[in-house]
Amino acid sequence: MTANLVNILMGGVFHAAILFLVAAGLQVVFGVQKIFNLACGSFYALGAYTGVSAVGYFTAHGGPPALFIIPLALGGLAVGLVGVVVERGLLRFVYDRDETFQLLLTFALVLMLEDLIRMTWGTAPVSTGGLYLNYGQARILGATVPVYNLIVIAASLAIALGIGWLLSRTVFGRIIRAAADNREMAEALGVDMRWVYVRVFTLGTMLGTLGGALVIPATAAMSEMGIELIVEAFAVVVIGGLGSMRGAFVGALVVGVLRSVAISVYPELEMLLIYLIVIAVLIWRPRGLFGTAAA
Repeated sequence: MTANLVNILMGGVFHAAILFLVAAGLQVVFGVQKIFNLACGSFYALGAYTGVSAVGYFTAHGGPPALFIIPLALGGLAVGLVGVVVERGLLRFVYDRDETFQLLLTFALVLMLEDLIRMTWGTAPVSTGGLYLNYGQARILGATVPVYNLIVIAASLAIALGIGWLLSRTVFGRIIRAAADNREMAEALGVDMRWVYVRVFTLGTMLGTLGGALVIPATAAMSEMGIELIVEAFAVVVIGGLGSMRGAFVGALVVGVLRSVAISVYPELEMLLIYLIVIAVLIWRPRGLFGTAAA
């Protein structure tokens, strides 16, 4: 009984760790640029496919299988640089346009990236095989948990702390918070918002692509995997509160654990349970658990 509960909980926390990375990217982009980035799920899928290719290249050229996590993470981070191209090539034209244009543009980006993935990697699922088993398994209260899952959970926690440090202890973090609070005032004080937008969007994109890369040893990459994650990422944002990093952390935990419980008890309730929680939060606290009133 205890082992089963631990398995369910650890499965939920592992999914929450991945979900947090994508939701954190979504939050930081909205917080500063005020854009609902529907393409966050596509960046996640792009990171997953790139991770598979990076690991395949690494092992095919004699790289030790036990070190596969290095090319996996580097591949995920490197492909996140596509955020520079997207921000400069597309998003900068719609900052002052109606939100409808922004949503349509990011949705178009979802479709384009999905086609790009199909053209590059095909339609068949791809994976890294059982490489993650190289790290072995740990026994926790009678449950068997892959050590790789614990590594990903620890990495996600470290990234959460790193984001907190970036936002509260660095000059760039102070600029991000100032731009999020009052863009016009930040510009009046000499902040180059073009530079800020490029770096913030690239940071958000890299968090998503890294999340996709880290999840792929435990599953298979599919072209539609990004669509499924978009729904969960927006559930995290609604539950945690739009623009709140602390909300992204708590919201990801709620969604991840609920999903794991639903899958183990009654899989048909997987998404329904999450939607019910989202509706309850919208009724009880429309701005989310950690959301604040707009100025």
